Amino acid sequence: MAVFSYKATTPEGTLTEGVIEAADESTALDRIRNSGLIPLKIAAPRDSSARSFFARAPKGDILTFTNELSALLGAGLPLDRALNILSDISESGEMKEIIKTILKSIREGSAFSDALSKHPRVFPKLYVNMIRAGEAGGVLDVVLDKLNEFLESTKELKEHVFSAMIYPAILLGTGGLSILVLLIYVLPKFSVIFAEMGTTMPLPTQIIIGISNGVKYYWWMVLIVAFFAWIAARNYIRTEEGRYQWDSLKLRLVGDLVRKIETARFTRTLGTLLQSGVPLLQALNNSKDIINNRVIAASIDGVSKGAKEGKGIAAPLASANVLPSLALSMIKVGEETGQLDVMLLRVATTYEKSLRVAIKRFISFLEPVMILGMGLVIGFIVMSMLMAIFSITNLPF
Repeated sequence: MAVFSYKATTPEGTLTEGVIEAADESTALDRIRNSGLIPLKIAAPRDSSARSFFARAPKGDILTFTNELSALLGAGLPLDRALNILSDISESGEMKEIIKTILKSIREGSAFSDALSKHPRVFPKLYVNMIRAGEAGGVLDVVLDKLNEFLESTKELKEHVFSAMIYPAILLGTGGLSILVLLIYVLPKFSVIFAEMGTTMPLPTQIIIGISNGVKYYWWMVLIVAFFAWIAARNYIRTEEGRYQWDSLKLRLVGDLVRKIETARFTRTLGTLLQSGVPLLQALNNSKDIINNRVIAASIDGVSKGAKEGKGIAAPLASANVLPSLALSMIKVGEETGQLDVMLLRVATTYEKSLRVAIKRFISFLEPVMILGMGLVIGFIVMSMLMAIFSITNLPF
């Protein structure tokens, strides 16, 4: 049996905290609900202490906000009371103020979606449009459930990509540091010995010594040049032409990986919007906006036009030739069976799984390439030093 800490509220809106013993989290939730409380948060005690080390950004708080608001509305609480409770229990000071501002706007007569739209940095247009569709259909609690699933899936995918890149980043950092130590501290001592002996060093040794002196005495210039080059590249990529060229390069280098990422993102967003009652054309425009790759986004521009002309989305997507064949086939089947939203979510799930496998393969390929590259650089440095030593002692190499 495990011990879980929880925060809950009574139907009247009174907050309560405590601990409960249960076999798992699901059992603990059932026991809290059976006691007449509405659970808001539940976790093992160690998780709450771990969270205190990290300050969460408002973007990260959206999932918590959506989950808790869905639970309160599903229990029958009015929207204003639910928001009032959330403003009291929010752990983020910035999010607390945002919720209070939203609550104030609602009490002044604004719609919930309009109040959210005043905070575009926290609540993206996709989020606001789904809430607006839920308000119009009177199914706000259902839409919040869909949003919660969508945000959890997106977060899980991002965390998988981030965790997969940790080891290559550590490998790159340690390898780069080792090379800098050799160039800055080890090689200059060898160069002093060679200079005192007055011998002519082999060409590879002269190259390495030259690089070492350049790094040691002109490192500030290298940093300045690198900084301004990074600024120039970043500013160019921020332009429409630069972003398009950069995205085209990514498609040429890792096209399969990029297409899987964008397919999963596009189909999950579109499927979630359609399930929430958002009209097809509006859902298409919102889904296109979340595609990061400009080349793929530009190719999907014609899909909305095809949908307006009554062609559906399967044929225009096939004409765009940017989504994988399997995704197109599944979308076509969804249109023919009248279950487009369900099939889009299945496509997203399929490609999210495929993406995890592709990332694992990519990392498996990247790691030995990085090790080999750094090994060659360090090996070249060591061999250059050995050649110089052998030339001094007149030993055959």
